[in-house]
Amino acid sequence: MVRNKFSIVVYAIIGLAIIGVVSQLFINPANFFRNILIMLGMSVVIFAVFYFFLRKRTNIKDDEMKKYKQAVKQSQRKYKGYNINPILNNKDRKKTSQLKRKNRRRPSHLRVIDGTGGKQNEKNELHFK
Repeated sequence: MVRNKFSIVVYAIIGLAIIGVVSQLFINPANFFRNILIMLGMSVVIFAVFYFFLRKRTNIKDDEMKKYKQAVKQSQRKYKGYNINPILNNKDRKKTSQLKRKNRRRPSHLRVIDGTGGKQNEKNELHFK
């Protein structure tokens, strides 16, 4: 119920504002345009003030980012031989994975057992000659 009354009041204020703007436009157009320009100018000034104050606050974040980058460089100098987190594109990933696959050989699960098979084959070969 309270919300319904509040929306009626808001609609009434908006309606009166529209009536006032239209009547001002028809009664005194020069004054209307002057007021519009003044409102635009004031809004630009207010926006600029807020923008510059907020911009100074974001400089703190930029300083933190500079310090972070400096720490990263220092860490890289310290651990220059180690590649902790390499970022590779797809082609490099494929090449490295193919190299790993080619170089990696699994040990055979089969084993050669010395037996008399080789000696018998020699006798058979001699026999047929």
